[in-house]
Amino acid sequence: MSTVTARTPDIQTKLPAVGTTIFTVMSALATEKNAVNLGQGFPDFGCDPKLLQAVTDAMAAGHNQYPPMPGILSLREAVASKISTLYGYSYDAQSEITVTAGATQAIITAILAVVRPGDEVIVLEPCYDSYVPNIDLAGGTVVRVPLTPGTFRPDFGKIAAAITPRTRAIIVNTPHNPSATVWTEAEMRQLEELLAPTDVLVISDEVYEHMVYTGARHESASRFPGLAARSFIVSSFGKTYHVTGWKVGYVAAPAALTAEFRKVHQFNVFTVNTPMQHALASYMADPAPYLELPTFYQRKRDLFAAGLAKTRLKLLPSGGTYFQCVDISEVSDLGESDFCQWLTSEIGVAAIPLSAFYGDGFDQRVVRFCFAKKDETLQTAIDRLARL
Repeated sequence: MSTVTARTPDIQTKLPAVGTTIFTVMSALATEKNAVNLGQGFPDFGCDPKLLQAVTDAMAAGHNQYPPMPGILSLREAVASKISTLYGYSYDAQSEITVTAGATQAIITAILAVVRPGDEVIVLEPCYDSYVPNIDLAGGTVVRVPLTPGTFRPDFGKIAAAITPRTRAIIVNTPHNPSATVWTEAEMRQLEELLAPTDVLVISDEVYEHMVYTGARHESASRFPGLAARSFIVSSFGKTYHVTGWKVGYVAAPAALTAEFRKVHQFNVFTVNTPMQHALASYMADPAPYLELPTFYQRKRDLFAAGLAKTRLKLLPSGGTYFQCVDISEVSDLGESDFCQWLTSEIGVAAIPLSAFYGDGFDQRVVRFCFAKKDETLQTAIDRLARL
């Protein structure tokens, strides 16, 4: 009989500040309370059957083995063509476009490729929850710069003050999750001018690029030569085509940046599932699905906003993404997190507190709803929220 004592060695965590995310907490509570889950950002409706058929066709055609490390060429060519047509910047499909396992993998890969211990990375809060842990894993130093409370517009005075000789990169997200703010051309040009005399890189999170409303346009970093030359531009097929579970995205970047990006990419995922790539490449031959996306989601935004207007919740502008933020000040004296718990348990609608997107939990009495839902789902939520 063995006398060895089984023991799991202690390890020192690399992410001591990371616990269960607010999304997991609120989704679990929504399930427990049978609440309408408008917390997590994913659709509750299906994608175009033509896209599903394209996957089936790709599998039947034998596209089931490893594709090239940077992605199949036809998909990279389709991405390069789209960017050139929409934003006027030409990327070489061979050396400047990489298909990734979703945007989250794209962002951490970009950070790991360029951030070294001691490098500083500026994040604009509130920000998506993967940014800070990614920087921590790379050994970088997070420099938090708040967007202007209430409007969530960039404060270039504060951004300029945060730049030091150690600044390696800044992460920019427009359309912005969680606030639904869309940067203007003037703001992108101001960023371009601010960074021009520096060696600061840009990680431009543009996953909601096709969700911009009321006739505005998405100001991709690729529209501005001074930004394009220093940017990793990240986007998501999952967000655009209602298939978030496929986890397929891409990065566009100058060849020198892409070369470093791919050195990391080939060893953390190597490559991305083959049949989905072939399906997306063929589906992108028709630009209508992404060109029509603003109209599709603006109608849902307006339906939801009209319902919320009958409550005491104060709507904040939703210029892009599929999120609607509201001020809860006239409804409750609770803080954001407690309000979301109460709303889920007592009203039957789940939301996310904006404080979850700040390192210090800054509470400005604002919560976020996701309207990427079936009309009947939104109407059920509206009916319940009418009690407020």
